[in-house]
Amino acid sequence: MRVVAGGRQTDMVAVWYEGGRVRFIDQRKLPGKLEIFEASGYEDVATAIREMVVRGAPAIGCAAAYGMALAMKQGADTSRAAAALRATRPTAHDLFYAVDWMLGRGEQLEPVEAAERYTGEIVGKCRKIGENGASLLKDGDSILTHCNAGALATVDIGTALAPIRIARDQGKQLFVYVDETRPWLQGSRLTAWELTNESIPHAIIADNAAGHFLKDDVDCVIVGADRIAANGDFANKIGTYEKAVVARENGVPFHVAAPISTFDFTIPSGSGIRIEERREEEVTSFMDVRVAGSSERARNPVFDVTPARYVTSIITEAGVHQPSAISALKGLSGGE
Repeated sequence: MRVVAGGRQTDMVAVWYEGGRVRFIDQRKLPGKLEIFEASGYEDVATAIREMVVRGAPAIGCAAAYGMALAMKQGADTSRAAAALRATRPTAHDLFYAVDWMLGRGEQLEPVEAAERYTGEIVGKCRKIGENGASLLKDGDSILTHCNAGALATVDIGTALAPIRIARDQGKQLFVYVDETRPWLQGSRLTAWELTNESIPHAIIADNAAGHFLKDDVDCVIVGADRIAANGDFANKIGTYEKAVVARENGVPFHVAAPISTFDFTIPSGSGIRIEERREEEVTSFMDVRVAGSSERARNPVFDVTPARYVTSIITEAGVHQPSAISALKGLSGGE
């Protein structure tokens, strides 16, 4: 991805291996600071995933692959390492997929080579998602996004942002409405940062302003996904469900962009997806400043499940699919 820092432009990825360590763009510090978090063992990688140094299902999967590589190289108990990594974020299917992928191939290949191969495949799949999804966008379109499903969430190029990047490169003029995405503000902090670096026109909007813009100003919605069930129901950042309902009410196409590694065909429907709930302080405080009364309690589900009936299409590296037709992808997912 294109990053402008200190007046200089460079290309970076969100997660990489260098000098015996796994390195991450620390997403907690953006957009104010571009800092690198280093992990010297799988425990550090688990911390990076759990504490939101890295987030976004595909990037979490790549981080877990590198974490398993460190465990294998350092002679750690791979079963213990796998369990520690799986325990960090229960909703994102790519995390579990990547750990299983490394357990199956890390013994056959040099561990870092295996993790690099996994990561390279994810980046390649995201580029195909962009190429497939760009055909859905017309010159002059305005797109609504929710959360961050760009390069930061996928190592490079993105899922939901990939069609926007590719369409822009094709010469299409686009505008992006960026949901702020409470409580971590991944939209206003991360998606907007990526779009600024890419010089793609956009505006940040409050989450509760999305309905206003969906009524007259938005041509389509594109979001990512953290886990997609066999029937096309999917989990994504909290607030996605309501955007899908309002989009349907206003006749706005609603697209989901995700690699096939995000599909979990062992779960028949969205009711089987485990929803992570994080600390209530993320809701009652803002930037470590308490904004709710000292005795107030909060609920903080991180994801919600959107039923497949609200989804216009699912964009994968294998093409653009109707939710009712995704069973054809089962053999490509690695799932049973």
